[in-house]
Amino acid sequence: MKHALITGITGQDGSYLAELLLSKGYEVYGLYRRKSRLDYGNVDHIADKIYMIEGDLSDYPSLVAAIKESQPDEVYNLAAQSFVGTSFKQPIATAEIDALGVVHLLEAIRNVKPDTKFYQASTSELFGGIYDTPCDEDTPFYPRSPYGAAKLYAHWITKNYRESYGIFACAGILFNHESERRGKEFVTRKITSTIAAIKHGEVDCLELGNLSAMRDWGHAEDYVKAMWLMLQQDVPDEFVIATGETHTVREFAQLAFQNADYDIRFEGENENEVAIDNKSGKTMLSVNPAFFRPAEVNVLLGNPTKAKNVLGWERVVTFEELVRRMSKTDLKGQC
Repeated sequence: MKHALITGITGQDGSYLAELLLSKGYEVYGLYRRKSRLDYGNVDHIADKIYMIEGDLSDYPSLVAAIKESQPDEVYNLAAQSFVGTSFKQPIATAEIDALGVVHLLEAIRNVKPDTKFYQASTSELFGGIYDTPCDEDTPFYPRSPYGAAKLYAHWITKNYRESYGIFACAGILFNHESERRGKEFVTRKITSTIAAIKHGEVDCLELGNLSAMRDWGHAEDYVKAMWLMLQQDVPDEFVIATGETHTVREFAQLAFQNADYDIRFEGENENEVAIDNKSGKTMLSVNPAFFRPAEVNVLLGNPTKAKNVLGWERVVTFEELVRRMSKTDLKGQC
């Protein structure tokens, strides 16, 4: 039986990955930070099937202990301060977790169990200011946020440990992937959860930032399959995981409103843009300039050709199905 250690196991990706590995017969361990009470988050429904180990990416001795206890064949590093907006407000904390934390984990693997296969969660935010889209594994990096910069260090140190110490270390450059388990601070879940709240009379209007921002959105359930596939290869490498298509925040919001049985129209431009309900005439969505980033990334589009050819990976959930599933879950949860 294979052993796997997942950092960030209670988050969106960690929970879907844990489910996938359990279905394949793995013994799954999850790293969690100490709190006043243990919160299983998105893995609450499978808490009796996984082994939780206390530890923190900023605390090297705890990672050494976690590797010794779990004896992992595979380590998936999904823990991070993963909200781009927060990284502008907390750049030092973001660097300590997303950059230096990866070195701590790689050192623990190197010194305790160097035959462990390692997966690093990289991000499309590495590309940031690159507009020669779609981006693939050979596209130059140009991060436009403290989050992207920290992740860039983590990406390169992962490759460095592979080349310097022979560790089987892979990095998945995952473009935006969402789900019903996404945190409400992320724009997609903010949209679907707020529309559900509007539907049930709890709030009046959805406020967003740049509606014209274009993203390559897929479903996290598809993307964790790519993570697993990377560690089943004979040779470690980097892979872009994406759908190869973009949609605007405006499109996402419009579909989510449709799933809640609203017929809306958009009026105005840029910071003055609003969405009006055609039936009631009410303003359902407005743009708040406070939600614009200091350094805006207008387009992120990935080219998953290498992942398809080498890993045999294909996305299953379409953009429309992604929005429908998120909307349906939030509408049901508000009842």
